[in-house]
Amino acid sequence: MKKLCITLVSLLFTVSASYCAHAEETNSPVAFHFATVGDCRGEPSAAGATEQDLLWLQNTKVLARMIREMQIEKPQALFYNGDMIYGYSSNKEKMERYYAYWRGMMACLMESGTYVVPIPGNHEVQIKIKNAEGMEKKTAVVENEILWRANMGDLIVDLDRWKSITHQETTAWNIENKPKIGTDGITTDQKQLSYSFDVGKSHFSMINTDPVGFDNSAPVKWLEADCKAAKKRGAKKFFIFGHKMAFTYVPEKLKDAKQNKESGFDARPEVRNAFWNLVEAYQAVYFTGHEHTYHAEQPRKNQGGKAWQVIVGGGGSPFSIPKEFIEKEGERMYAWADVRIHENGRVSIRIFGFDEDFGPTRIIEAWDIAG
Repeated sequence: MKKLCITLVSLLFTVSASYCAHAEETNSPVAFHFATVGDCRGEPSAAGATEQDLLWLQNTKVLARMIREMQIEKPQALFYNGDMIYGYSSNKEKMERYYAYWRGMMACLMESGTYVVPIPGNHEVQIKIKNAEGMEKKTAVVENEILWRANMGDLIVDLDRWKSITHQETTAWNIENKPKIGTDGITTDQKQLSYSFDVGKSHFSMINTDPVGFDNSAPVKWLEADCKAAKKRGAKKFFIFGHKMAFTYVPEKLKDAKQNKESGFDARPEVRNAFWNLVEAYQAVYFTGHEHTYHAEQPRKNQGGKAWQVIVGGGGSPFSIPKEFIEKEGERMYAWADVRIHENGRVSIRIFGFDEDFGPTRIIEAWDIAG
């Protein structure tokens, strides 16, 4: 019994020492604190959908709980990575109804100290059409890009409102900060669809991953110039937000099953590779959604890469991974990232989530990125 007690005390001491060391490393004041998630839109084919569910097509139960949980943590900003509405329509009345409901939900965060930064997803900018073979295809249309600006433009970005909510300055914002037509496959004005700004020594780039005529892509040339200019201004940390992932996550158990591996930039390997070369060059973190799951990885870790892709698409849309194929519990949890940038340059990332039975919220995973 005595030996067992000594062992337990020793184990507890080891855990405490480890925790203290971690705490000591991050004992630098927080320079900026934000949260990020995507994909809260509802699904019209979901079983048990009520009349109101079908009217708004929003997973209100999940979104409302996430908002309450975020209000406890008090992030200064929430970067929402697309698919906040069901969309897939250019009908102005319908789209504005969807947007209005989502904006109404987000108003609680805006009023309690969290500025909401929207990023377009495919449900916002695409519609469904039939191709020559009669097969359904999703494609971005200019009408939806215009509807996006009409419904989200006031958030991108209201400098006075930002300062009053976050109590920090945002700089280097330029309303003309947009990809140039003719490069990056861009065929339409991308104003307020891809944009960026600085907060202190951190740079934030938001990208439209489904521009008209070049779906499933990233504006690499624009992003390269954007990051280069930010670095010249003194930016030390780089964060990129987009709806579609550069690397689709497929659990090992699913790799032999039928799985759409072209739902992100995998559909354009040359774009994906150029994009990730840039992400690695700036040691950025790419937060994304589209897959309704949580998964974090360093895609080029085996080649010495250090950049992270963090999929946080668990905002309430139907889970992407069937229960029998999950490898980690967090893959079927409603989850979001809570990120704190410390003054010493260290970045602390915690993934909060709760399960589909709405059990207790807990930290699914946590790690630091050195300054």
